Amino acid sequence: MRGGDTTGLRAYNERLVMHALLQAGMLSKAEIARETGLSGQAASVIVNRLLEDGLLVKLDKVRGQVGQPSTPIAPNPEGAYSLGVKIGRRSVEAILINMLGEEMGASRVRYDAPLPEPTISTAIAQAVGLLGHLSPAARSRVVGLGVAMPDEIHAWSAELGLAPGALDGWRDADIGGAFARETGLPVTRYNDAAAACAAEMIAGHAITSRSALYIYLGTFIGGGVVIDGRLYRGEQGNAGAIGSMPTGSNGRGEAPGQLIHAASIFLLERELAAAGIDPSAALSAALADGSGERADAIFDAWAETACAELSRAVVSALSVIDFQEVVVDGFLPPSWRDRFTQRLAAAVERFNRSGLKAAPVLAGSIGPMARVLGAAMLPLKARFSPDTDLLVRSGMARDLV
Repeated sequence: MRGGDTTGLRAYNERLVMHALLQAGMLSKAEIARETGLSGQAASVIVNRLLEDGLLVKLDKVRGQVGQPSTPIAPNPEGAYSLGVKIGRRSVEAILINMLGEEMGASRVRYDAPLPEPTISTAIAQAVGLLGHLSPAARSRVVGLGVAMPDEIHAWSAELGLAPGALDGWRDADIGGAFARETGLPVTRYNDAAAACAAEMIAGHAITSRSALYIYLGTFIGGGVVIDGRLYRGEQGNAGAIGSMPTGSNGRGEAPGQLIHAASIFLLERELAAAGIDPSAALSAALADGSGERADAIFDAWAETACAELSRAVVSALSVIDFQEVVVDGFLPPSWRDRFTQRLAAAVERFNRSGLKAAPVLAGSIGPMARVLGAAMLPLKARFSPDTDLLVRSGMARDLV
């Protein structure tokens, strides 16, 4: 898309300039004009206005090149901030980032179950606490708050070992309203796995193609879908809900189960706990009691079963959408994530994939912070991008022109 020079396109053209600079890191005014399609005069006027607003800064002049020295323009790290909160089935996380996506503060609280009232109160306290670290001037530059959480967190009480109805309070909880009242910020809610996919697209380096199936191994498995270089949310906002995909028949004439019951980390946590191993320590690679080998064996057994079912889901997805790659991330330790990814790739290879194009299975690059980081980055993206859809970064996509 190209910007014009008319007054009516002012806001759009400002986004064009900000987007170009956030992508490139720094550009001269002449380079900004070329990147955005604006005239040199229009680009200069917009840049000067953004400098006055504190969104951009001038860097030292570049000398020693042909022609006059140029003055690079760059995004001001302190020009804007964003807050992200992840409400999960085992923890609440919050993160404050600056314009460049750099972490300014973070907090995490674990719990056994996401009971509605205490979980929302904890999440709000985390958000308010992080905002309290900012000066009044910086606080006024927070553009928004993103909340990442499962779409139907109330529906899985049995899987978490809770009594029926224990999570029903989530059905009518006004999460956005509660955060808005306490922080005064505009609040946007995202599916947690889609937010993780967004973090990989914005800050990671694993998604390099125009189409990708993203898999997040969380307490419950989830996913994201990238089509034509954009994060695709679906008409009902539920694209990538791979946890609900049916698994293979059990041979007893019963209805097939769902992938969530075969490839989710809560099953691994149960096996570790049954063996007397602290799941939290194992999943953070912090075991110090000599139980590492036993934890590895339990992980391998879980991964074997999980990959057998997940590989079926992957091949099924490839037959519907011609994904160029499959990316796997989650809150597994990096060594376990890499082993899981390799095992999944091998399981996919064993299927008869006649008529399907090859799609490499790759490990993600963000890890456990993906969901909360995506929640924080998406409000910044919405504020400073000229495109309403989240795009794969042009420098990352092999076939984008």
